[in-house]
Amino acid sequence: MAHCEQVPSAVRTVDTVLARMRDLDSALPGRDGVAVFNRVYLTVTEAVDRHIDDGRFPDSRAAIALDVRFAERYLAAVDTLEHGHRPPACWRPLFQFRRHPGVRPLQFALAGINAHIGHDLALAVVDTCRTLGCEPVDLEDEFDRVGDLLVSLEERVRDELMPGPDCLQVTDPLAHLLGSWSLERARDATWAAARALWALRRLPDVAGEFTERLDAAVGFAGRMLLTPLPD
Repeated sequence: MAHCEQVPSAVRTVDTVLARMRDLDSALPGRDGVAVFNRVYLTVTEAVDRHIDDGRFPDSRAAIALDVRFAERYLAAVDTLEHGHRPPACWRPLFQFRRHPGVRPLQFALAGINAHIGHDLALAVVDTCRTLGCEPVDLEDEFDRVGDLLVSLEERVRDELMPGPDCLQVTDPLAHLLGSWSLERARDATWAAARALWALRRLPDVAGEFTERLDAAVGFAGRMLLTPLPD
C-alpha cells in the first residue's frame, strides 16, 4: 500500500478531540441522548489512540489524520447546534429526540453511530485524502482497522445498554429496531460512498447533490432508530 504524506502540523491532534469529548461528557446530563452517544464515541477514540500509540496501524500518521477528521465532523455538528444553526440532516434526529422519555439509551447510541458512520466517515475519508494528498485506497487499511474497533464496540454497547438479559422477545419493538440496522453494512456503504465522492471531486455540483442525498438518507434511518417505544 502506498503511504500518505506527512500530516501538516496545523491538523488538530487526537488529544485535542479527546479533550473536547471529555468536556461534553462532563457538561451533558447522563440521560441526554447526545451524552449517551458521546460516551460511546469517547471510548472508541480512546481505543484508537491506544492502538496508534501501540503501533497497530500500518501508517500512524494517516490513522491520526483520519481519526481527527472523523471526530471533527461530529464535534462540528454539536458546535453548529450550540450556536443556533442547523446541523446536518444525519444528526438532526438525535438532537431533536435527545430528551424524549420514550427513546431508550441503546437507540440514542445506535442513532449517533448511524449518523457518524453513515455520513461523517465518508466525508472524513475525502477530507483526509485532501489533507494528505493521497487516494482513498491509501487509507483502506486504516479505515478497516477503525471499522473493526467500531464493530467490536457496537457489540459491547448492545450488551451494556440492553434493557435486560431476557426482556427482548421477538415481538418487542426494540428487537425489530435492532435488527433493522447493521454497522457492518453501514461501513461497507460508507467506503463505497467515500470512493464515489473522491471520484466526483472534479464535479462539485454532482458531488454536492450526492452528499446532500447521503445526508438525508442517513438522517431518515436515524429517525427510524429513534422511534419512541412503550415501556
